[in-house]
Amino acid sequence: MQNENKLSNRSLTLLWLGAAISIAEVMTGTLIAPLGLKNGVIAIIIGHVIGISVLFLAGVIGSQSKLPAIESSRISFGKYGSYIFSILNILQLIGWTAVMVITAAKAIDGVTASTFNYQNTTLGCIIIGVFIFLWVLVGFKNMEKLNYIAVGLLFIGSVILSLQIFSGSSVNSAVEGTMTFGGAVELSAIMPISWLPLIADYTRFSEKKKSGSLVSSISYFMGSCWMYIIGLGAALYAGTSDIFVILTSVGLGMVALIIILFSTVTTAFLDVYSAGVSFVNIDTKVKERTAVLITGVIGVLLAIVAPIDAYQDFLYLIGSVFAPLFAILITDYFVFKNTQIEEKKLLDIKNMMIWVVGVVIYRQLMTLDFPVGVTLPAMIIISLICILVNGGIKLCLKRS
Repeated sequence: MQNENKLSNRSLTLLWLGAAISIAEVMTGTLIAPLGLKNGVIAIIIGHVIGISVLFLAGVIGSQSKLPAIESSRISFGKYGSYIFSILNILQLIGWTAVMVITAAKAIDGVTASTFNYQNTTLGCIIIGVFIFLWVLVGFKNMEKLNYIAVGLLFIGSVILSLQIFSGSSVNSAVEGTMTFGGAVELSAIMPISWLPLIADYTRFSEKKKSGSLVSSISYFMGSCWMYIIGLGAALYAGTSDIFVILTSVGLGMVALIIILFSTVTTAFLDVYSAGVSFVNIDTKVKERTAVLITGVIGVLLAIVAPIDAYQDFLYLIGSVFAPLFAILITDYFVFKNTQIEEKKLLDIKNMMIWVVGVVIYRQLMTLDFPVGVTLPAMIIISLICILVNGGIKLCLKRS
């Protein structure tokens, strides 16, 4: 995992397909079931277009600047500002790892209980953790062959699962529950948005500066939409949004186990790696791989001891913190052409204040129901504030 590593477009495709084919994506897709199949699919696609558009721009910053995602925030927020976001990113990525691991372990329990009459959530967490650490030890240099196998198995398993779901008994028009169209769009946008603090960690290694981010974004878009639609269809097929009941009801046994295990590993690896990169941004004396392994261990331990609840709120919280951050960074980078880190800039107070205002705006907009969700209006408003404040200051300085 050194800087001299290069990732081809093929490697990036495998990497982001592996990230997208995830039990978390399927689980989130089940939450959209109250809309029914047609409206649910439309909301999923609209939300992903919004989220992926922003993700692509964040990836471009990485491929052009060759900076990790959180380190690139120094461009807009200064050295100490990036430390704040590094800490927040480490916390959310450890949380993501724990959510991924415990969700997968409980899903495995559901399958093994019906197939082998055995379940052990703690053992499931440990097994998943071992596979994650294997991915870390293999590293980017030797990962492509491993990802070929993992993503290949995931693809085959997902096709079988899709056929099982959509060729079964008639689909229910909707599942009972409260979900607005705007809420479904937001749930769909927030998943790609959650990768904003990570994507540049990988596109910075892209061999092709122009296409690396595009390939990554398209791969994630296709894989994530597919997983959401599987979750939506599965919930309608089973008549419930409970992922554990769904996996048991389709009766695929080992296929479900393969999907759960490898989808969790390929996604959680990206989480723990980026958490390690964020840690190194704070303390460059720490070796990257050591930081990655430590954050991985903490994530797995948290999965074992912490209860899983408020998953939807967890996703919204991530968006409210990082969407405003990247709205400012993207505006600074593409509008004001601030593309380099200024070593003398320790803390950009004005951008930090805009960020705080942005978080408040995002949280307030969540109380309203927009047809396009919260993320797009919030990021546009924050970007406009950034342009007005920073542009106004530049104009005043010019006149003086």
